[in-house]
Amino acid sequence: MKKILLTLSMTALLLFTAGCSCPFSDKTADSKPQMSTAKASSAEVAPDFSYKELGSGKTMRLNDLKGKPVFINFWATWCPPCVGELPHIEKKYAEYKDRMHFVILSVDDNEQEPARFIKSKGYTFPAAYGDHQALGRAYGIDAIPASYIISADGHIVARIVGSMNESSLDAFLQKAF
Repeated sequence: MKKILLTLSMTALLLFTAGCSCPFSDKTADSKPQMSTAKASSAEVAPDFSYKELGSGKTMRLNDLKGKPVFINFWATWCPPCVGELPHIEKKYAEYKDRMHFVILSVDDNEQEPARFIKSKGYTFPAAYGDHQALGRAYGIDAIPASYIISADGHIVARIVGSMNESSLDAFLQKAF
């Protein structure tokens, strides 16, 4: 019994420190977040995609959000580092929601589980669900959590793979301005 508990504990610790592999890849995140940034004028255009808002059920498109920067976070309920950064995202959403759009996009296999999870935690940020395989291909996501800053005119200006604490999330969000 002790060996089983030890094995389960070590597995959970490994997942927590290494990140979570996405359902559309066999790779995992490095233990340290990887960030890349580019000026909006030379950055790549963010691929448009549709998603369903978990609260309202409304179908939206990324291109509907032009005019303000967009913070996109890809996460899943089964990913401990993803779940661990959600309280920080909630806090920064309250701080930045008037200056930028937030799309907290679940890559779970269904929309019911993340909807229940978000409701149970009382999060108010805009939670969403999309086609994780299409999103993974479009954005080159091979591990989660993965976050992007899209400029007001629709260009990717920053991306990071790995979970962020409150201060690193704040520094990341500043890249939008």
